[in-house]
Amino acid sequence: MSVITIEHLSFTYPGSYDPVFDDVSIQLDTAWKLGLIGRNGRGKTTLLQLLQGNYDHTGTITHSVQFDYFPYPVPDKTQLTADVLEALCPQAEPWQFQREFAALSVPEDALYRPFETLSNGEQTKALLAALFLNEGHFLLIDEPTNHLDLRARAQVAAYLKRKQGFILVSHDRDFLDGCVDHILSLNRADIQLQSGNFTTWMENFQRQQDYEAAQNDRLKKDVKRLKQAARRTQQWSDKVEASKTGAYDKGFVGHKAAKMMKRAKSIEARQTAALEQAETLLKNAETADRLKLAPLRHHAETLARFRDAAVCYDSGPVSPPVTFDLQRGDRVALDGPNGSGKSSLLKLLLTDPPPHTGTVALASGLTISYVPQDTGHLQGSLTAFARTHHLDESLFKAILRKMDFERVQFEKDLSDYSAGQKKKVLLAKSLCESAHLYIWDEPLNYIDVYSRMQLESLLLEFQPTLLFVEHDRAFRDAVATKVVSF
Repeated sequence: MSVITIEHLSFTYPGSYDPVFDDVSIQLDTAWKLGLIGRNGRGKTTLLQLLQGNYDHTGTITHSVQFDYFPYPVPDKTQLTADVLEALCPQAEPWQFQREFAALSVPEDALYRPFETLSNGEQTKALLAALFLNEGHFLLIDEPTNHLDLRARAQVAAYLKRKQGFILVSHDRDFLDGCVDHILSLNRADIQLQSGNFTTWMENFQRQQDYEAAQNDRLKKDVKRLKQAARRTQQWSDKVEASKTGAYDKGFVGHKAAKMMKRAKSIEARQTAALEQAETLLKNAETADRLKLAPLRHHAETLARFRDAAVCYDSGPVSPPVTFDLQRGDRVALDGPNGSGKSSLLKLLLTDPPPHTGTVALASGLTISYVPQDTGHLQGSLTAFARTHHLDESLFKAILRKMDFERVQFEKDLSDYSAGQKKKVLLAKSLCESAHLYIWDEPLNYIDVYSRMQLESLLLEFQPTLLFVEHDRAFRDAVATKVVSF
């Protein structure tokens, strides 16, 4: 066991006037299973990069461990998996890799297949296994769940729970609860460290916000009452001052005026103290403003009909045939392991569908809004993006503001956004569009917890017809009216 000590850390990206960290001091135990949380753009990945010494900063970061970062880059994915992992962890024996694979439910033969033939989930598990075999290293695990299905997430959470010595960035509430014992939260005004899982942290955080909100309300009432008292005192003082003229006992009147002045100063001091106390409250309050949606109502009851539909590529079907109807008002979640063809099935409803067997029938005149899984194509300004997609720019930016975008972000190039911010751009585009059917492919990848809860509330309130793929169990259980399993 050792300690990672951060003292007076400050960091601002070159060309920016907005500091990411300002005079941060904290100590982390390398035996912890630490969950790192915070809203998009708050600096989670930046902190991991700073720990590795990748950015210049002021202050000090002291440690006696070697950091390994996930996702680990694999330069040549045509290599056998065994060769990729041996380069990553040269001291490990093949039987150790097999042992870790068994714990993660990775097929035994995966070691002797080209790394590129493994599914995204299998690649994630294989790299995690190798990284944990580097004894004495401290792992910086940056959002590993984005390519994991529900079953794989549960397996990786169980695997991490048996390990120690890592920082895990994730927005998946169930996943964090399943594997961490401490939470490091990057808040609006400060950084908080707490023992326990995400649910424990969230309950304590909300309890603190509720307490501060009650305190704030009480102080507002106190300030209002003191202002009224100050006005009355001023009126009395004016009357006393006026009574001096022609008064027989000017000493008595002067004494009375002095008492009034003393009382006025006391009220002013109490009012100032109340305002100063109020300024210390609710600095970390996270707002999740209500989002709106204007779905179109189609005249048909059935918007899409799948009959033995299966996407096919050169090697044949990539998914088993599925049969189901998508009714108006349904919110249908596609469920299945990675590589089972869920994303491909969504594309059967788009303008240029892939080759497939079976039949897919759409209601006539159907308007569709699509959120793709990939964000790599985003570049240029927000204004240009809105113009290209025929969006109301004011509405588009207003939605982004509600999803915790600072105005300074509007001036940046989309390619410089964090992964979560890019996903929010695609979601905001979809929320600007009035459609009969919304198709969202893993919409929550990299999206922070508060925005996830915003979207849950939105879907439950406006009840659009939605076909989606999402591996966040809490979100899917909250919004889906039907699950189609592969």
